Amino acid sequence: MNPLSMTLSRGIARVTGAALGPYQSAVIRIGFAATWLLFLLREFPHRRELYGPSGPWGWQLAKQLTADNHAFSALLWSDGRPWFEGFYVLAILASAALLAGWRTRTASVLFMVGVLSLQNRSVFMGDGGDNVLHLMSFYLLFTRCGQVWSLDARRAARNEAARARGERVPADRVGPVLWAVLGLGLATVTLTGRFDNGWLIPALLWTVWAVLGLWGLLQRRAAASEPRVLLDVVANVLHNGALFVIMAEACLIYATAGWYKIQGSRWQDGTAVYYPLHLQYFSPWPGLGDLLTASGTIMMLVTYGTVMVQVAFPFTLFNRRVKNVLLVLMMTEHAVIAVVLGLPFFSLAMIAADAVFLPTSFLRRVGGAAARARGRFARRGGPAVPAPRSAQDSTPGRVGAA
Repeated sequence: MNPLSMTLSRGIARVTGAALGPYQSAVIRIGFAATWLLFLLREFPHRRELYGPSGPWGWQLAKQLTADNHAFSALLWSDGRPWFEGFYVLAILASAALLAGWRTRTASVLFMVGVLSLQNRSVFMGDGGDNVLHLMSFYLLFTRCGQVWSLDARRAARNEAARARGERVPADRVGPVLWAVLGLGLATVTLTGRFDNGWLIPALLWTVWAVLGLWGLLQRRAAASEPRVLLDVVANVLHNGALFVIMAEACLIYATAGWYKIQGSRWQDGTAVYYPLHLQYFSPWPGLGDLLTASGTIMMLVTYGTVMVQVAFPFTLFNRRVKNVLLVLMMTEHAVIAVVLGLPFFSLAMIAADAVFLPTSFLRRVGGAAARARGRFARRGGPAVPAPRSAQDSTPGRVGAA
């Protein structure tokens, strides 16, 4: 076998044999779920004005717009207040479930439905961070983002440890019940003609529902059965492809932003950062903005530095050390934007997108430190319940299969 064939064979085996980047996929799951959850909770008192019946963008206007652009929004299935209130609470619960990694596959579907429905209901209520969240909620659906740092991983590790001790593992009853309830709801929506703005979302939901049912059925059989292995390979390919798309999307965001900035005269003369800091809408701390803009040299360096970092970042992926340095700079920049310009959710969404490039060794150290801190806290409050080792160090394919 020639070297090219060997390299190609190893690459195919790597892509199909395991879900790569378990820690990266977990951290973006946590990041985007936390961003959306915090936003929904913060805007809970204003939910009716933003997305509900009391908003300026009325139900009929939203209905006309989605009829033209074929956007999906479950909020347009009814204009009643009880439906809106119930759906808003469901979106909060789905975000919390995805954040904790409870029934991650089902939670990712409900998370996507919540994000698309609320954002497409009032299209003028978002910013760049909402656009990123809109896209990532769709991509997360194809990832196995519950391999680590999730309740699913803990449950899988606990069951595997019980099998190793020769104990009988009780059958999962929550999963089949949840699958049946969601199937009944999906059938009701389909038969009543609610999916009237295109075929993509209903086809996707029905496909995911059928695959989840098939997966649950095969789980009851031997782990080495051929259909189970085939389904695991397909899931790995989809996961790795979606993770690559997420990385490419982040690079595309920074590349286009940087090259568009280069064409602007304010970015060329080094004064572009000065003006947003003096807009009342983006000045939660006017004194801080005045302090930062007191030096023209600093403003020029920040302006040029922003452009250079954004343009250069996609090219630094081939050099790990340089990539990590620019990654720290971009995350720091978004943290500053969150405080100085009062855009916390935009910054959280971008930091979550950046996190897909964090090194695995760093994420493992963070996870280990969090586990030790949790252990110390548990010892102070009562008897500690040690986390199963395989929840952190198990093989990605085995834990992801759960």
